[in-house]
Amino acid sequence: MDDLRTTLLTLGPDERRDFGVFIQRQRRKAAGRQDSRLYELLVQAKELSSPQLIARLYPEAPNPVAYYALRKRLLRHLTDFLLLRQRQLDTTAAASVRGQLTLAQYLFEAGIPRLAWSTLRKAEKLAHDNEQYEPLNAVYNLQIQYANSPHAEPLPEIIARRHSNKKAADEEERANIADSLLRQRLGEARKRGRAGEPLDTLMHDILGEYDLQEAFARSPSLLCRLMSIARSAMLVRRDFASFAVFIERCYRLMERRHGFAPAQRSYQLRLLYMLAHALYRSRHFARSVAYLEAGRALLQGPDNRKFAEFGPRFTFLLAANLAFLQRNSESIALLEQALTTTPALPMMEELTARLQLVFHYFAEGNFSKANYTMLRLGRTDHWLEEQLGLEWLLKKNLGEMLIQLELGHEDIALGRIKAIERRLLEQFPGGLAELEAPATLDAALAGGPYHFVLKYLGLVRDLINDPALVQRPAFAERVAEFPAFLPSEREDLQAMSFYSWLRARLLGRPYYEVLLEVAEL
Repeated sequence: MDDLRTTLLTLGPDERRDFGVFIQRQRRKAAGRQDSRLYELLVQAKELSSPQLIARLYPEAPNPVAYYALRKRLLRHLTDFLLLRQRQLDTTAAASVRGQLTLAQYLFEAGIPRLAWSTLRKAEKLAHDNEQYEPLNAVYNLQIQYANSPHAEPLPEIIARRHSNKKAADEEERANIADSLLRQRLGEARKRGRAGEPLDTLMHDILGEYDLQEAFARSPSLLCRLMSIARSAMLVRRDFASFAVFIERCYRLMERRHGFAPAQRSYQLRLLYMLAHALYRSRHFARSVAYLEAGRALLQGPDNRKFAEFGPRFTFLLAANLAFLQRNSESIALLEQALTTTPALPMMEELTARLQLVFHYFAEGNFSKANYTMLRLGRTDHWLEEQLGLEWLLKKNLGEMLIQLELGHEDIALGRIKAIERRLLEQFPGGLAELEAPATLDAALAGGPYHFVLKYLGLVRDLINDPALVQRPAFAERVAEFPAFLPSEREDLQAMSFYSWLRARLLGRPYYEVLLEVAEL
């Protein structure tokens, strides 16, 4: 794969046109024509190999040395273009502070210290108000450098402010490091599913190591990092309800006391998403939607392109909420639109959107479309487990099994059941004989933390082998007991959705109707 071509293809239609004009302005008479020619060849629909490109560029005498030099020059043009575009699009406080700092430096060198100091004071105020600790440190360093100017402020006061800023910057950096470390540990645990290590203990160890036990939300940036750490612990404990109350109180307090400046938009969006997700998982769907709509409103406008990463996440969560508010058709429309946007969704987000769309089609009773969408995932189970984790794969395989069953393909559904059971038993054989001191009861059971999945599959298999079971009280009792086997008293909605299908079969009612009832319990 040609990395330069891949990078160029990320440009939108307008950006490609602008880049072509940019090359025209930068080029030298002889070499410049080749710059443009190589660019045109790289972005055409059909990908060409290096020998083919060389033959097109130098038809009379192939010149690999000149070709690779040309590629380097085109990459420099692209880098300069992206840097210039970024400076034009970046309207954050950090960009403004850097611009004023550059201007002040120029004014000092040009011998206009009064205006230079005036510019530095503006840069200091802007950086301080928007918690831009790193640029603010550069401002203080330049003030100290030119403290002998008659227009300067007293040096001891500058140094005191610099030291205070350094403490705030150091605390933010430590919180960021702790957050990253915890995310890495959680990523490793995710591949093993819920059979994890004591991550609560891990969180406390990391916070202790970076001296963050007593830290509190003094700023949007720090609040966001602390909430991220608290959320990581919540995801392990599945304590969504407690976290939702906690983060909503913190967010409202920050909003009321300080508000969120435009430069703090990314922190506000992260907080809104964490809050909306916790409310969704604790079944406060309407409140979750309200916060999601507030976040989507913040994402509107051309100046917010730098926050594009939040768009898919807000859309996916909004679609999930709407399904539980009897607005499943709106959920489908949102996800279908997300899958046809330009530029296309990144690969992981696209896979997540397609899998979520499968379940929404299933709720509508459109099993053929759900099956078609499932097939379009186009990845092996091994790849999905490596990239997205065991739990993601289990949801996909369970959904696939139910789709085949609804389509009348009982043999295929039984094959899926056997495959899921085999995978779980291979990874979590269980058995007290193999464990000297199991940390939890889950560890001693076949299937480990997913023993409830094995129990669920057993119920579905019995139903496939004998459909008349739905008429027998004994089977109804087994189905009624199933929620007790879920991983915690705060059952997650994904697990309950599979249970709802089983309950719908037992009651002879539409799945979606039963799902909405179960979600309200």
